[in-house]
Amino acid sequence: MKLPVTRNLHDYWDQLKGERRAPDRADIDPVAIRHILADTFIIEVDVEHRFPLRLCGARVNALWLDDQKGRPFLSWWTAQYRHDIGEAVRQVIFKETPLLAHAVCAGAGERAEFELLLLPLRHFGNRCARVLGSLAPVQPLTWLGLCPIGRLDLLASWTPSEKACEASDDGWRLGSAERLAASDGECDRFDYSKAL
Repeated sequence: MKLPVTRNLHDYWDQLKGERRAPDRADIDPVAIRHILADTFIIEVDVEHRFPLRLCGARVNALWLDDQKGRPFLSWWTAQYRHDIGEAVRQVIFKETPLLAHAVCAGAGERAEFELLLLPLRHFGNRCARVLGSLAPVQPLTWLGLCPIGRLDLLASWTPSEKACEASDDGWRLGSAERLAASDGECDRFDYSKAL
């Protein structure tokens, strides 16, 4: 994980989770993550798998210069990657495992890279019914807020193994050092840029 917002949200989720596979939506305290709240969102798990956004932070809304609440999460993505990101969300839901991804867009004619984190949430104790996420640019964007970013292309995604993955060869981090010592250090990773 490259960005502080991603690490902070994952660490907060991991702390709430404890020994469970995923924390409950009711466990989330917006005050506890107020410093990163603007970069976060919550996806509802619906029967049609359109994944409408239930809540969306101000900086995420600013990426598209419009309120994203109620819109399908899949609408953020180009048609080429909609199926892949839909499958990734389903994996987060059914395996109750985090997903880390990198995406790009060409807003204002400039290529911009984003880091995406998706974390499963139970809803009233039921199996995963919400997904907590964050989306933030990897580098500061001078044109942010002046024009919408448009649709995203998925570059790569990572899912940690059962015991969580501490680091990949990219130097990314998921979880704590203590869990790394207990895990086999394996990550499932797919690089979409090589599939083009």
